[in-house]
Amino acid sequence: MARPTVPPVLQSLRLPLLLTRGGMLAERLLRCFWPLISVVLLVLALLMLGVQDHIPVEAVWACGLLAMLGAGAALVFGLRRFHWPAQAEALARLDETLPGRPIQAMLDEQAIGSNDMQSAALWRAHQARMADRAAAAKAPAPDLKIARRDPFALRYAALLAFLVALLFGSVWRVGSVVEMTPGGADLAGGPSWEGWVEPPRYTGKPTLYLKDMTNPTLRVPEGSRITLRFYGEVGALTLAETVSGRLEVDQPLTDPVQDFTVVQNGAIEITGSGGQSWQVAVVDDTPPQITIAGVAEAEATGEMTLSFTASDDYGVVAGRAAITLDPDAGLRRHGLAAEPEARDTIVVPLPMPIAGDRRMFTETLIEDFSKHPWANLPVTIRLFAEDAAGHVTETDPAAMLLPARRFFDPLAAAVVELRRDLLWTRDNAGRVSQILRAISHRPDNVFRSETAYLRLRVILRRMETFAAYGLKAEQQAELAEALWDLAVLLEEGDLSDALERLRRAQERLSEAMKNGASDQEIAELMQELREATNEYMRQLSRQAQQEGQEGEQAQPSENAMQMTQDDLQRMMDRIQELMEQGRMAEAEQALQELQQMMENMRVTQGQGQGGKSEGQQAMESLAETLREQQGLSDQAFRDLQEQFNPGAQAGESQENEGRSGGQGRGQSHEGQGGQGGEGEQNGQPGSEGALADRQQALRDELRRQQGNLPGGGTPEGDAAREALDRAGRAMDGAEQALRQDDYADAIDRQSEAMEALREGMRSLGEAIAQQQSQPGQGTQQGDMEAQNRDPLGRNSGSNGSLGTPENLLQGDDVYRRARELLDEIRRRSGEGDRPEVERNYLQRLLERF
Repeated sequence: MARPTVPPVLQSLRLPLLLTRGGMLAERLLRCFWPLISVVLLVLALLMLGVQDHIPVEAVWACGLLAMLGAGAALVFGLRRFHWPAQAEALARLDETLPGRPIQAMLDEQAIGSNDMQSAALWRAHQARMADRAAAAKAPAPDLKIARRDPFALRYAALLAFLVALLFGSVWRVGSVVEMTPGGADLAGGPSWEGWVEPPRYTGKPTLYLKDMTNPTLRVPEGSRITLRFYGEVGALTLAETVSGRLEVDQPLTDPVQDFTVVQNGAIEITGSGGQSWQVAVVDDTPPQITIAGVAEAEATGEMTLSFTASDDYGVVAGRAAITLDPDAGLRRHGLAAEPEARDTIVVPLPMPIAGDRRMFTETLIEDFSKHPWANLPVTIRLFAEDAAGHVTETDPAAMLLPARRFFDPLAAAVVELRRDLLWTRDNAGRVSQILRAISHRPDNVFRSETAYLRLRVILRRMETFAAYGLKAEQQAELAEALWDLAVLLEEGDLSDALERLRRAQERLSEAMKNGASDQEIAELMQELREATNEYMRQLSRQAQQEGQEGEQAQPSENAMQMTQDDLQRMMDRIQELMEQGRMAEAEQALQELQQMMENMRVTQGQGQGGKSEGQQAMESLAETLREQQGLSDQAFRDLQEQFNPGAQAGESQENEGRSGGQGRGQSHEGQGGQGGEGEQNGQPGSEGALADRQQALRDELRRQQGNLPGGGTPEGDAAREALDRAGRAMDGAEQALRQDDYADAIDRQSEAMEALREGMRSLGEAIAQQQSQPGQGTQQGDMEAQNRDPLGRNSGSNGSLGTPENLLQGDDVYRRARELLDEIRRRSGEGDRPEVERNYLQRLLERF
C-alpha cells in the first residue's frame, strides 16, 4: 500500500493532520473493540485476584473457554466494523474546525480567467488569505463517548474490576492458571509455593510473607493464621507442622491450599523441591489484669464510687462488676432473721476510656444502689476484665457494705430500714405493718409534716390489704417505692427543717472552732454547712415560687440586698480559709455574719418580697403548660405504637421524656408508686379516657392562665391572646380525638396546640420586653435578672432558653467555678430519675474530665 502524500500546499498542516488522523483512529478502535477490551480487562482482574485458586479446575476450564469464545466474538465484531481513517477524511475533519473551509479552498484550482493577469492576481490573493487562515488550524479532540453503544456501562464495570485487582491482587497470580492445564506444572518449571502469617487483627501486627522470611525462627502472636498454597503437581510438595495441635487432619497434607491456626510452639516444614522449614515460637496473649484501686465510697446523693485499674498487653475491651449478697456477714436479727428472697446478682458494666490507650488505665465506677434491696448490707464484689482474645480475668471477692444513701433523720432512717426488711422477704410484711402502725400511733410527737403522716397511713392501709391476700412481687415493689419517697420527704423536709439543719450545722461548726477541733473534723463540719446552706436555699426558692403562684408579691425596697449563690459560696470559702490559717476569731465573726444574713434572708423571703413579676409568672406558667402538653403528646404517640405493636412497652422507654406523658424532663414514664391517686391509670397504653381527662384539665388550666395574661391593649399582647385561643381550640380537638380513640388525629391537634403555645409565648415575651423598656422599669428588670441566675452564675434566657451565650468562666475565680461545674455534673449523674441517655452522657463527661 502506497504511503499517502500530503500536497505541497498543505505541508504546514502536516502535524495537525497527523494528530487528527490519530484521534479518528482512537475513536474507531474504541467504538469497534470496546467489547474485546472489556472482556480482556475482566479476565485479567479475575486472574489477578486469584479467583482461579478458589474454584475447581473444571470450573476454571469452563470459564476460560467462555472467555475465549467471548473474546473471539468481540474480535470478529470489531474487525468487521473497523476501517482505517483516510487522509481525505482527516482533511475534511480538520477543515470543519475552520471558518470558510480554507483547506478545501487551498486545494481548489482556478476554473476561469487563468489567462487574465488581474483574475490570476485576485486568485493568488484569495489563496494567500486561505493559507493564513489554515495556518491557525488545530487538531480537533477525538470523540471517545460510546455511551450509546454501551448503555449499561459494562466497560466501566470491567475497568473497575481491573483497578481493584491492581490494588489488592497480584500480577504473578495470573501465571497460576497455566499450572491448571495438562502439563502446566512442567511448563511452570517445577513445583512452587507461597505462604502468609496473619496475626489477629486486634494485635495490630502486620502480615508476614513466608517467602521473604529467611530467619528459620518465627515469633508469631497466639492465634495467628497461616495460609500456604502449593503450585504444581499435587503431591510434589507436602506440609508437616506441629503448631496447630491438630490430632486428626481433616485434609491431606498435599492439598494445594493449607490453612491452620498457631496455638503452640512447634515446627513448620514444607518438603519437596524448593521447600523450607521454620521453628515457630508463640508469643502468648496474656490475660488482662484488673484490681480494685480504692475503697468504695458513697457520695452525699447516694451514688457509689469505686476506682479500679485494668491492663492488658493489647488492650482491655470490656469489663463488668458483679455484686452478690453475703447474708452470713451481717447481723441476722430483727427483719433480717428470715431467709432472704433469691435475687439476681447485680451486674453493671465497667466504664472504659473513650479515647486513649486501653493497655493500662484507671477508671471510676459510679452507680447509685440506694434503692436496691441490698443497700448498706454486706455484699461481695468481683470485677471482670476481658480482652479481644476472649480471656476473662476476675478479682478475688471483696467484702464490703454496698454504698448507698444514708438517712440522718431518725424517722427517715426507720422507714428506710422497714423498706429494707420488706424487700428482704415478703414474709416481713406483717412485721413492717405493725411497726408502721406503732410509729403512727401518736403522730403529733413524731411527724413534723401532716403530709408525711397521711402518706404513711395510705402506705400502711395498702400494705395490710395486700398482705391479707398474699403480697405479690409487683405489690412489694410498689410499696418499696412508696416507702422510699416517704423517707426522702422525711429526710429533706420543708423550709423549717432546712433552716433547723442550717442552724445546727452553724452551731456545731462554731463549737468545733471554740473547742479546737482537728482539721479533718472542721473540714467535715464545713462541708455539712455547705450542704445545709444549699438545701436551705433550694427550700427557700421553692417556697418563694409557691407564694408567687398564690398571689402577687411586693417589690423589694431600695435598700434590699441582692445576693447570689456565688456570694454565699465566696463567704463560706472565706470562712474556711480563715480557719485553715488559724484565725479562729475572725472565722467565728464571719460565721456569725453569715448566720445573721441567712436569718434576714429568711425574713425577707417570708414577707413575700423579691418575687417574680406578673409577666414572668405568666411566662413560666405557659412554659409548664407547654411541657405538660408535650408529655401528653408523647404518651399518645406511645399508645398509638402500642396498638400496632402490643407488648412493646413503649411507655417505659427511657429515650422519651415526660412522666406518664406529663411532667417534663428527667423522669420515668411509670407511675409514682401509688401516689398518683386511685383510679388514674398512670398513662399506660389503653388509658385513652385518662388521657382525655388530663387533656381537658390542661385546657381548663390554659383558660385560667388566659384570664391573668398581662400586656392587654398592646399589639403583642393581643397577638399572644389570639395564639393561645388557637391553642385552646386545638386542645379541644385533641380531647375529642382521644375520647374517640383516634390517636393519630389527637397527635396532630396536640402538635398544633404546642406550636400555638410557642407563638403565644414569643408574643408575650415581646410585650413584656416593651413594658420593661419603659422609664422606671430598669431597676425591676435588673432585680429580676439578679434573682433569676442559675447555680453557675448565668442569667436565664428568654422564651424558654436554658441560658445566655456569655462565658461561663469569667472573672478571677475561674478555678472555683470549674469545681462547682464539676460538682453539678457529678450530682446530676447520680440522680436515678434522670433518663439513662442523659446519665450516660454525664458519666462520660466525668470519665473524660
